[in-house]
Amino acid sequence: MFNDISGKYDFLNHLLSFGIDKIWRNKLLGSITFASDSKVLDMATGTADVALQIAKEKGVEVTGADISDGMLDVGRVKVKTKKLEDLVQLVNGDAENIPYEKETFDIATVAFGVRNFQDLPQGLIELHRVLKADGQLRVLEFSKPKSSFVFWFFGLYFNRILPFVGKLVSKNNTAYRYLPVSVNAFPEGQDFCDYLRNAGFTEISFKPLTFGISTLYICKK
Repeated sequence: MFNDISGKYDFLNHLLSFGIDKIWRNKLLGSITFASDSKVLDMATGTADVALQIAKEKGVEVTGADISDGMLDVGRVKVKTKKLEDLVQLVNGDAENIPYEKETFDIATVAFGVRNFQDLPQGLIELHRVLKADGQLRVLEFSKPKSSFVFWFFGLYFNRILPFVGKLVSKNNTAYRYLPVSVNAFPEGQDFCDYLRNAGFTEISFKPLTFGISTLYICKK
């Protein structure tokens, strides 16, 4: 599915979020403490937007991993265009079996991909494994607004308008119907914090963004 929509993915992300996705990524980066020699893993990197932004703004090495070769191919073109080949490496990697030794990375990020983990507990355990002691994990994911009015508007847009526009532009019948289904099924807020705690993470907190449409989760190993 993600291979099929990879060519339109970036355009639709910015269009369907009205550009707010860029603000959310800035919030994610702003919550991380970087060192000059930090090594970063961006899991479920997609077309590498987060990986590229980290490399460009922080000047550190970033590995972007994803199971979709179509998305990675788009990301590799962007890496080359931005001349960041020395800092950004994109690899095919499964979140439940990350292809790196334990304690490889100082920082791990997952932006709007953790809900797609086939085995969420195992994926979080793997992220914990590849982080160094005191390593930082940041997860950005969609959530459901708590305000009744915003929830009503969000539901209308997310369940009706977004799938229609996504299908129209991407020519894929299922990808943008899958999005609201996966968001509704995701254990958000404190429930997701419990998953993080069970995987071994500590100092866990979360911050709703844009009326609770997305949530930033902050924790460390």
